Amino acid sequence: MNKQPKIEIKETKNFVDKTELNLWKRGFTPQAEIWNGRMATIGIGIILIVIALISQFS
Repeated sequence: MNKQPKIEIKETKNFVDKTELNLWKRGFTPQAEIWNGRMATIGIGIILIVIALISQFS
């Protein structure tokens, strides 16, 4: 039987401090990606509400 070498997986620390997550930073930063996700979720919610209202009143 061939023995496969053991692979060590090192845990990484948080790249961004929790106090920095809500900062408004431009560029390809973790903060910008968090805000992009939040704004996309809000946009999808607004679109669904508008569609529901239009279908109910037409």
